[in-house]
Amino acid sequence: MKTIKMFASVLVAGMMMINSAVATEKTASKKAVSYKVDASKSVVKWHAKKVTGEHNGTVNLANGALTVDGTKITGGSFEIDMTSIKCADLTDAGYNAKLVGHLKSDDFFSAEKHPKATFKITKVEGSGANYTLTGDMTIKGITQSISFPATVKADAKGVTANAKITLDRTKWDIRYGSKSFIPNIGDKAIYDDFAIDLTLAAVK
Repeated sequence: MKTIKMFASVLVAGMMMINSAVATEKTASKKAVSYKVDASKSVVKWHAKKVTGEHNGTVNLANGALTVDGTKITGGSFEIDMTSIKCADLTDAGYNAKLVGHLKSDDFFSAEKHPKATFKITKVEGSGANYTLTGDMTIKGITQSISFPATVKADAKGVTANAKITLDRTKWDIRYGSKSFIPNIGDKAIYDDFAIDLTLAAVK
């Protein structure tokens, strides 16, 4: 009888060890994976408005990475090359160059002094493909927390993230033409908010 009980105890202990090993293996297989942002397949579009019109263009991603656990995004960061600002709507080469130069100047993004803008995810809410991402956005050396909705699709080949982000430029000390700081500016005013349409493509 004692022999049977001892055999049963050993059998149970062995099964517990096997189950523990299997659980550990499953947990390990679901560890977060880092995907490197492919700048050549990623797009950052900007759109800004003023009282008398609007402008739009692009700016290049420098680098970045997204962390995914299974199919869920858990973190990430990216850098934007502020020296690569382009205007897409002005066909006159002279006016185009003048606007781009002004955007790169100290009146706006100070691209020479601050060539990179960065974003780092600090909080992720949601599941499936729909998320709300919160993170630290740094422009001109100034960091502000922002949140925005994003659609993220992940599979064995990589990750694609899309987001439309609205930023209040004055939070990063970009006050040129802002009626929030120049009350009598009239029809020369440039709106504080500008939009970013972001597409990130990342691979292992």
